[in-house]
Amino acid sequence: MSIRRRPRPFLTTATPVLVATLVAALVAGCGGGDEETTSSGSGGSTGTMVTVTENEFTISLSEQSFTPGTYTFVVKNEGKATHTIEIEGPGIEEKELDELDPGASGNLTVELQKGTYEIYCPVGNHKERGMETEITVA
Repeated sequence: MSIRRRPRPFLTTATPVLVATLVAALVAGCGGGDEETTSSGSGGSTGTMVTVTENEFTISLSEQSFTPGTYTFVVKNEGKATHTIEIEGPGIEEKELDELDPGASGNLTVELQKGTYEIYCPVGNHKERGMETEITVA
């Protein structure tokens, strides 16, 4: 009597690999819920890049003209103290980047609407010492 083996369907042996590949693809395609990121990552749509240079006790922006849309503020701490930025305005209530040590950089992505926004350093009394600026989105 001969024993006849039943062939194993392809999907039975490939299923774990196929499922893992599909899950990885779905997870990779679902990024972007967070608007706040640091230099170690990027989240969601980056929009228009605006370089923000921080120093004791100034904030300089590479752009002066803004229209509604998504912006990524690329913040560079060129000072000798810890700095960061916080943005407040229409649709944004205290959106803040993690603190940056001297020489560090980070990204903050926000959706800007028409109106006036305040950008400042919330560390210590840095805002009171001049680390603030205002932008108008028109």
